[in-house]
Amino acid sequence: MKRGLLLLCCLLTGCGKSPEPPPSVQTLPETAGITTAAETVETVCRTSEAGTAEQTQTASLTAAPQTQPPETTAAQTEASAAAQTEPASAEPAASSGSGTGSTVSGTAAETVQSRQTESTGSSRTTKPVTTAARTEIRTTAAAQTLPETPPEWPACSAAALFCSEDGKLLYADRTEERIAPASLTKLLTAAAALRVLSPDTVCTVGTEQALLHPHSSLCLIKPGHRLTLRDLIAGMLMASGNDAAYTVAAVTARAAAGGQLSDAEILPVFAGLMNALAAEIGMKDSHFVFPDGWDDPAQYTTAADLLKLGAYALTVPEIRAVTGTLQTHIVFRSGENVNWTNTNLLLNPQSAYYCADAVGLKTGTTAAAGNCLLAAFVRGGRTYLTVAAGCRSNADRYRLTALLMQKTDT
Repeated sequence: MKRGLLLLCCLLTGCGKSPEPPPSVQTLPETAGITTAAETVETVCRTSEAGTAEQTQTASLTAAPQTQPPETTAAQTEASAAAQTEPASAEPAASSGSGTGSTVSGTAAETVQSRQTESTGSSRTTKPVTTAARTEIRTTAAAQTLPETPPEWPACSAAALFCSEDGKLLYADRTEERIAPASLTKLLTAAAALRVLSPDTVCTVGTEQALLHPHSSLCLIKPGHRLTLRDLIAGMLMASGNDAAYTVAAVTARAAAGGQLSDAEILPVFAGLMNALAAEIGMKDSHFVFPDGWDDPAQYTTAADLLKLGAYALTVPEIRAVTGTLQTHIVFRSGENVNWTNTNLLLNPQSAYYCADAVGLKTGTTAAAGNCLLAAFVRGGRTYLTVAAGCRSNADRYRLTALLMQKTDT
């Protein structure tokens, strides 16, 4: 009886309550856990963003040159479209670099009379630049001013307008800042080759074609093709063929070295010839590595130096004639036919950018350089050079060039 009463008292006084949890299983307050997690996520995001930015900058220096837009494909595609409806703007797009504006045929039935006679490949020396010419350009560059870019002008990395006759720099915007030269380099490549070889030297396209970067613009020459240096220069400056630039470099470097060079030895030898000529004509802040102007940290120039290059190129008859030609049909010495169209739309009457005063010179487009144009005009008996560098689109480089030329009327 007593035991039964005792058991009943235990039940009534709380022996059935749940026990307190032991200290070992207690947790932190819920709000503390949420705060800690949020801070951790924010820290990780900051670290990830910083790392991504750094990687992106590294990629732009190392990987970007492998995907730069092919010059020939971009400009000639727009030239073809211009015959139907002129676009307001056309961004160059990376492609296989097949050179849509160049066509080659191996049948002799469609050939036309060749422009040159075969030569033995004898070398010659081009008349050196005069001291007066170098001084004229240097003096003008030193006297330049840097006006503010008008707000209606397209964005660019550099712009300039120069009159050759009186050495007057009519407009200058960041002309001393370093920029990538893109395919404007090919003007120097042609000039350097003509200092060593005759324009009628017959060249054979060879294994140097393996040195081409992927997605290069092409004029569609192939190993085994035989054509003159004059015609290679046409393919290089009109169709902006990187393939032609490498064959020009290979033949010239081997001739200058007086012996056989491996394909790997071609580039440093030819780059030495390019840089020597650049220094001779007064390009004081330029350095070149590749004959086609492919992006590289060690390859750079300035708008002021490009004016000097353009002024010199106009004194070389073979270069002036080629850069002022819209279209050409050539028969290789090995029998193939080729049609090349100039990438410079200033020369194309079917283009919205056509200018009757234009006489050359060269377009250029790479990832680092943007859309560039070094142009030459003859107006009122005077020769003018313009530089439009680092433009955002193909259309912008032509719009900027037109605006620069309007300053000749003021």
